[in-house]
Amino acid sequence: MSTTTPAISPLRQRMIDDMRLRKLADKTQSHYLRAVRQFSLFLGHSPDRATIEDLRRYQLHLVDQGISAISLNAAIAGLKFFFDVTLDHPQLMRKMQSVRIPRTLPVVLSREEVARLIEAAGNIKYQTALSLAYGTGLRAGEVVALKVGDIDSQRMTLRVERGKGQKDRYAMLSPVLLERLRVWWRVARAQGKMLDGGWLFPGMNPIDSLSTRQLNRAIHAAAEAAHIDKRVSMHTLRHSFATHLLEQKVDIRIIQVLLGHKKLDTTALYAQVATEILHQVVSPLERLYPA
Repeated sequence: MSTTTPAISPLRQRMIDDMRLRKLADKTQSHYLRAVRQFSLFLGHSPDRATIEDLRRYQLHLVDQGISAISLNAAIAGLKFFFDVTLDHPQLMRKMQSVRIPRTLPVVLSREEVARLIEAAGNIKYQTALSLAYGTGLRAGEVVALKVGDIDSQRMTLRVERGKGQKDRYAMLSPVLLERLRVWWRVARAQGKMLDGGWLFPGMNPIDSLSTRQLNRAIHAAAEAAHIDKRVSMHTLRHSFATHLLEQKVDIRIIQVLLGHKKLDTTALYAQVATEILHQVVSPLERLYPA
């Protein structure tokens, strides 16, 4: 029995082509298409017949549904692309307003907690991946996208290709991390799990890389095994990397470059959670009542 693939409407195909022309990331394309599809379901008809009032009603609907600020802004971004670019009717988005996302302080682990977390990871592959994430500040997606050839032991750097914003950059490679990577490489090669020029962290099939979902499952399991009560994710290691560097008095502009942040304001957030720096500050109260 044969199955047929549902035909793509000309309007959807045009939007896909518009996104391809601008070389948007696959994940971005998927999010934009979903935003337009969900808006169509709300309308009950094709989105190219929508009015300004329809879009305003839809945003109110999303707010009433309790959608988060991040998800709301993502939906607006997808609709904005559709109406501004694909339909060439930017005036329809006039009453669709993005909302301010509350800035919350990141969860940061102590150095002792990081050591326990890495030690509690299930096997050498995950221990090495978590060590790399903490030792470089890379995002989960950047960790799993690394290939063996991205390691430059002469310059002590890791090449990060097409990180967030499709930008390349270099990450630091410390001697301890390099040695851990070499141990992992020898183990993986002996097990036939690492191909020449292949992924640094291959999945079950060496042709495929480890997925970010698998990596997140591994760190959640490690946090539980290490009895860490904080809400831990792969991004927690990135936050901890930046905070600990700041506490080591590394210039914040260097940390900005290592993290791949576009704006210094984003990096400056870590000054609020660098507790060792706070401990060095003498309260004015102490000046009133000297010991």
